[in-house]
Amino acid sequence: MAKTNKSIEHTEWIRVRGAKTHNLKNINVDIPRNAMTVISGLSGSGKSSLAFDTIFAEGQRRYIESLSAYARQFLRQMQKPEIDEITGLSPAISIDQKSAGRNPRSTVATITEVYDYLRVLYARVGVPYCLECHTPIEKVPKDEILRRVEINLKERIPKTTKKVIKGVAVDSSFVRIFAPVVVGRKGEYYQMLYDFLHKGYDKVRIDGTMYPLRERITIDKNQKHTIELLVDTIFVSEYVKTPKVFRERLSDAVDRSLHEANGLITVSYPDATEQMLSSRFLCATCGFSFPEIEPRLFSFNSPYGACQACNGLGTVDDMFDAVCEVCVGARLRKEALSVFIPTKKEKKNIVELIGLTIDECLHFVEHIDLSSQEKEVAEPLLIEIRARLQFLINVGLEYLTVDRRANTLSGGEAQRIRLASQLGSGLVGALYVLDEPTIGLHQKDNDRLIKTLTHLRDLGNTIIVVEHDEDTMFACDYLVDIGPGAGVHGGEVVVQGYLEELVTAPTNKSKSSTLSYLRQEKKIAVPKKRRIHSTNALKIVGGNAHNVKDIDIDIPLGVMTVITGVSGSGKSSLMHEILYKNLERKLEKKMARASAINAKTFTGHEHISRVILVDQAPIGRTPRSTPATYIGAWGYIRDLFASTEQSRYKGWGADKFTFNRAGGRCEKCEGNGEIAVEMHFLPTVYVLCDQCQGKRFMKEILEVEYKKKSIHDVLSMSIEESHIFFKDIPAIEERLRSLSAVGLGYITLGQSATTLSGGEAQRIKIASELYRPHTQKTIYLLDEPTVGLHYDDVARLIAILHTLVERGNTVVLIEHSMDVIKCCDYIIDMGPEGGIRGGECIAKGTPETVAQIAKSYTGQYLKKVLK
Repeated sequence: MAKTNKSIEHTEWIRVRGAKTHNLKNINVDIPRNAMTVISGLSGSGKSSLAFDTIFAEGQRRYIESLSAYARQFLRQMQKPEIDEITGLSPAISIDQKSAGRNPRSTVATITEVYDYLRVLYARVGVPYCLECHTPIEKVPKDEILRRVEINLKERIPKTTKKVIKGVAVDSSFVRIFAPVVVGRKGEYYQMLYDFLHKGYDKVRIDGTMYPLRERITIDKNQKHTIELLVDTIFVSEYVKTPKVFRERLSDAVDRSLHEANGLITVSYPDATEQMLSSRFLCATCGFSFPEIEPRLFSFNSPYGACQACNGLGTVDDMFDAVCEVCVGARLRKEALSVFIPTKKEKKNIVELIGLTIDECLHFVEHIDLSSQEKEVAEPLLIEIRARLQFLINVGLEYLTVDRRANTLSGGEAQRIRLASQLGSGLVGALYVLDEPTIGLHQKDNDRLIKTLTHLRDLGNTIIVVEHDEDTMFACDYLVDIGPGAGVHGGEVVVQGYLEELVTAPTNKSKSSTLSYLRQEKKIAVPKKRRIHSTNALKIVGGNAHNVKDIDIDIPLGVMTVITGVSGSGKSSLMHEILYKNLERKLEKKMARASAINAKTFTGHEHISRVILVDQAPIGRTPRSTPATYIGAWGYIRDLFASTEQSRYKGWGADKFTFNRAGGRCEKCEGNGEIAVEMHFLPTVYVLCDQCQGKRFMKEILEVEYKKKSIHDVLSMSIEESHIFFKDIPAIEERLRSLSAVGLGYITLGQSATTLSGGEAQRIKIASELYRPHTQKTIYLLDEPTVGLHYDDVARLIAILHTLVERGNTVVLIEHSMDVIKCCDYIIDMGPEGGIRGGECIAKGTPETVAQIAKSYTGQYLKKVLK
């Protein structure tokens, strides 16, 4: 058990008085500053209402109010929460489960700003390579050109340079300055040569042969040529006798050459060696012109750097994500892909670098090979890049590639990336509010995350965590338990205090359920026996998807199987990309082709009749989607209202009792119940529709009543209330009973789908299966169904899953909760690590069997809970 941080004297407190947001019942809460506090409680008890909708909202609102009106117009402000008073607040930062963004341009690299630093790094120390001849291109300023010419001349002056002409010793060695006006291109160039003659030039060298410009020069226009204008010939004797005059003459010649050849110069030395230099990014070998290397060249969000064919998206078809044929998914123009940074062993362009996993990228960055001058330029950038990559590793995301798109991340991954970004900011004195940061984390990875959070606290920040994970709760200093129940039965402070004192107290005076589990007074029991699975199984041979490589695995039917493993080990790939896609094809016959997807063979599906994927995707994409519509009860409720005497008298059918279509809904707010008013630099204000008063229906529709309740009254009922109200209507009652069974009695029938958490959406989907009386030979695939669940909710969920299996079905779920894992019949443990070091089945069998396998991380933790 983690000890309270005794080094911090909690003389300062965040004091909340009279909190009434949502279901909070005028509560008072004291939270110590510079400490880590966990807010716990049943699902729907009011944890998020306190943490996010009250404390965070007020902290952010006050900070934004301190800014100028100009600055406020660019920031989304929170509404003032329903409270009497809050004191001791700091500027607040929320790190929640919401996705990092649906923008296809957002990646792990851009969210964490790693890509911004990499762009500057490549612009400052990257080496460009010619696209045509693949040789390095160097940009040399004029002063450097003069310096190099003088140094090279000193090394190449011949020992005997004098000839005797008419009895006088004359130094015959010289330096020639050429302007390469044409490099490896076809053409006649007659007019160009004629123009140079008029400018006063005398000679030209074409393909290595000197020609006087006053004579006719014939060039084969079908052959490639290199044409170099002779700018000046300077004798070495001038350098020896009058170096100052020599330098002035050389400077003038270099200026003219760079002007005539658009940045190129060729210097011919006395020993017949030659050197081509460029003051711009021009290839000295073939004359290829490279654009200015600036940070924007490496940005796929900038027209200067983005691939022109796909505008920096990497794909050209929104529906099928067809890879762009020009950039092959790299998203950048070809010149950006020809700039490399080397190590001793290899060189990589920016796309190749961000294509690595986070730990591989850090290894490359730590071994970049730079000159002492380049190191001086690059070190500030490398410090930032290394720190951000290390933070991502610290929160258990080393398996992700740096270029992973944000819209493919799970909620837990997105939250931990934002956490890593905040760590990189190094803020002190801030208030961080986190929503279940352990989502998607194996027990092994929890330790690193906890160290990250305690480090953030020890910097001098206040951490508030809404969490159910036991290890994280024990790592906190202070506990606030909200409850005792959910919805109307919650919203009260059951207990608050320093965790160590509460756990070690002689008795649990508060009767807090959370505290009872932490004190081990209550526990979820291990089943007395496991189901013995039949010989029927889904057999996967040669499974390949993402990091899952050539896996052969049997998934037993008629039992509850849990797929476990560390983050990134291949659990989701096995379930979604191999198991679900093949079942969907075989059972729903979506595709005529009989071959397996992402596997050599997939057999055994003939023993099951249907597949149901129960994930955390929303039950609807608009606020008009509700639990009542998803569960199938809404149609029956509308029929009841249409069957009333008032409706029959007026000839109204069920279509009148919907807020989704014109006819019965309030047209002023279009059935939303409220109207959004834009306030520019103030937050958008949502006001009740003055016509329907937020009831969403026309006045005459609201006059129709069933058992003295209008359609609006029914939608406002909690599932618990409506279950009793419709107890005599079996088609509605059995659906509502299933919602209560999964612990959702606190949500309302008409609650907007967009306000439901991922865990709540998942349980609604489970409930939609529970009321079906004759489901057999169905396979249910669930992805972390315990997200957001309290101990009591987890116990209820386990019982429900076992009920589904007892009916003759199969349940397969991805899970990290040890309570669920210890209660299953069969385990498939993926690993051994995440990313490219995962993708194997390292253990399988009953929990007792897996607990004895030393190389299984899951087994190591399972061994402790099975004692």
